[in-house]
Amino acid sequence: MGAAVPHESARLHVTGAAQFTDDLIPRTKDVLHAHPVQVPQAHARVTALRVAPALRVPGVVRVLTAADVPGVNDAGIKQDEPLFPEEVMFFGHAVCWVLAETYEAARVGAAAVEVETEPLPSYVTVREAIAADSFQGAMPQLVRGDVETGLADAVHVFGGELEIAGQEHFYLETHSSLAHVDEAGQVFVQSSTQHPSETQEIVAHVLGRASNEVTVQCLRMGGGFGGKEMQPHGLAAIAALGATCTGRPVRVRLTRAQDLTMSGKRHGFLVEWRVGFDAAGRLLALEATLTSDGGWSLDLSEPVLARALCHVDNAYWLPHVRLNGRIVRTHKTSSTAFRGFGGPQGMLVIEDILGRCAPLLGIDPMELRRRNFYRRGQTTPYGQLVRHPERLDRLWRQVVDTGDIAARQREVAAFNAAHPHAKRGLAVTPVKFGISFNLTAFNQAGALVHVYRDGSVLINHGGTEMGQGLHTKMLQVAATELGIPLGRVRLAPTRTDKVPNTSATAASCGADLNGGAVRQACEQLRERLTRVAATMLGLNAADISIVDGVARGTGAPTGVEWNDLVRTAYFQRVQLFAAGFYRTEGLYWDSAAMQGSPFKYFAYGVAAAEVEVDGFTGTYRTRRVDIVHDVGDSLSPLIDIGQIEGGFAQGAGWLTLEDLRWNTGTGAARGQLATRGASSYKLPSFSEMPEVFNVTMLADAAEEGAVYGAKAVGEPPLMLAFSVREALRQAAAAFGPAGISIDLASPATPEAVFWAIERARACGGHGPTADADLAPGGAANAGHPTPERAPRTVSHV
Repeated sequence: MGAAVPHESARLHVTGAAQFTDDLIPRTKDVLHAHPVQVPQAHARVTALRVAPALRVPGVVRVLTAADVPGVNDAGIKQDEPLFPEEVMFFGHAVCWVLAETYEAARVGAAAVEVETEPLPSYVTVREAIAADSFQGAMPQLVRGDVETGLADAVHVFGGELEIAGQEHFYLETHSSLAHVDEAGQVFVQSSTQHPSETQEIVAHVLGRASNEVTVQCLRMGGGFGGKEMQPHGLAAIAALGATCTGRPVRVRLTRAQDLTMSGKRHGFLVEWRVGFDAAGRLLALEATLTSDGGWSLDLSEPVLARALCHVDNAYWLPHVRLNGRIVRTHKTSSTAFRGFGGPQGMLVIEDILGRCAPLLGIDPMELRRRNFYRRGQTTPYGQLVRHPERLDRLWRQVVDTGDIAARQREVAAFNAAHPHAKRGLAVTPVKFGISFNLTAFNQAGALVHVYRDGSVLINHGGTEMGQGLHTKMLQVAATELGIPLGRVRLAPTRTDKVPNTSATAASCGADLNGGAVRQACEQLRERLTRVAATMLGLNAADISIVDGVARGTGAPTGVEWNDLVRTAYFQRVQLFAAGFYRTEGLYWDSAAMQGSPFKYFAYGVAAAEVEVDGFTGTYRTRRVDIVHDVGDSLSPLIDIGQIEGGFAQGAGWLTLEDLRWNTGTGAARGQLATRGASSYKLPSFSEMPEVFNVTMLADAAEEGAVYGAKAVGEPPLMLAFSVREALRQAAAAFGPAGISIDLASPATPEAVFWAIERARACGGHGPTADADLAPGGAANAGHPTPERAPRTVSHV
């Protein structure tokens, strides 16, 4: 453990030798290709479906419709996602699938299917859905203290709105499945899925079969980011249904345009808030209503919303809180899991509030944030004790010191004074992110470890590999626990007939859960083998340790080589395989009361970002980023550094570049996703990376109770990118007079930054002010203490 080893498939990735689901097609005989029949309407009732024209297309073998489903015609966990719908719920919704000898024949056949529809009213934006009272799912509320009293006691009260954009996963590998049926009628599905067990469950109930008749395997994924937690199930079911109907293997692989128009995104949010501060700038009370865009079905919208509410506090103590959550149904693809799972949206609320209110309070944004950090003994609004809050101070000080923040702030001020058409901004923001699944039952994992007679070891575990390095870490866990070289251990693909009832590889819990299970299995094997070694060496088992592939007693000069030990154990009929199981202890969550301790621990981090903005275009460059992140005792430093860098880049993309656009007009294209490819959907690239990028992991930060003291690293770094957005806010404000509050759209694209700059310039000569456009009811002098209410401030910002 702790060795900086390369990703276990790195060489395969860069040479192109790595096999992904769709790479299996050339080696599979008689494969049929599936193509969806998509309806170009946002909301409509299907009145007629004629498939005969498709069957006349050369090469078309069959058209799958609802009549072919032997089980349940639904692919959702909430039973609200018909596999073959009678009502089109988003632009591009598939109503049937064409199977053909070639992909081109399937495409032509799909175009030949005749679909008649009756248009229905559609809601494309959150505001439209709210106005139409189009809500779905639970409406949770998280309360602590008395918000009205807290606001009444506050010296400064502000209110406003925030619209938070969604985000496309844009994994390199689009959704892909391959299914076949063997001679015994067993269904085998290869799927690019983060949740093989749930894919297995959905396929089984669509086919009307028991789960033991369906096996799902995931070789590896070319990216997931949450987009393959729920979304693959229906596509795998289509492949499996086609295979059972035709007796031939069936391939489903979406094109990029199909993937973008059919698969779910990160939830967008509309937030209304009121916040109160005392005279020293400390948070007293916060009331906020978070309305998430669930899309056409519930999917994971309820747990995403719950997690968003639980992360609004981020790193800050809030004595009085009332957070209301609700989900609207819109006629768009169903919003789904995305890296952070609602946490980023919730945390953006408080970070946006602090960034907007700091100039109105006359307090430097860095100081305002630091002043409101959690302290020892304080609890979250949902009642969980915040352990190790002092790490926030350690991280903050380390970033400020190693990043030379004080000197650079002076340099930024000097640059801004000398350059009227370009400005710089420098911001520092913290992260506190809870680690565990919202649903307590998901916090479990299994593993199966084999030791073969020649001493080689094979691991099966329930986690899936999507490039994040989970398999690499599991190899390191097994090698460390068994005391053998890393090269003696191999890892098998994830499949449901080896480790059953697995949880999704999500919530940053992959290494925690599966690492615990692998370690527990290896502990069993090590204990058995040390007893054999003790007999061979004439020592007590308690005195035997296995290190570097040799079992020896304490202080003994000689020992038993691993291969000899295993061979001897076999001939003594010692069991050389073990099943491991792990469950996260100490979790409790009352979803109705929104109270409990839902997280095993909190991961912390701090980032400083410096940007330079062009005043003519709003374009910007990130000059430097300094990150110090808490990963406990890193299981695999090279992997973790990559995850921190990648998470930060993806967060910066969400906050500043990636702009999902749907047609909101009244014409035939209403509800159509306009950003259907990399040409129209801007992704972070090398050109957006910081010119100086310093990433450090916090030292001396072992987490008690976690596998080898390591913390999760998948999701928390994404929120470090708040620092970029806040730096852009400060750079835009520098184009106006001192003390103005800047509203910044999400995402803060160059266009959005330009308009923020224009509003800042428009404030010239008016002194400290809030942006008049920030919220309905905002005023040009918002933020000023009025004479009759001074020193109390009540403003819309």
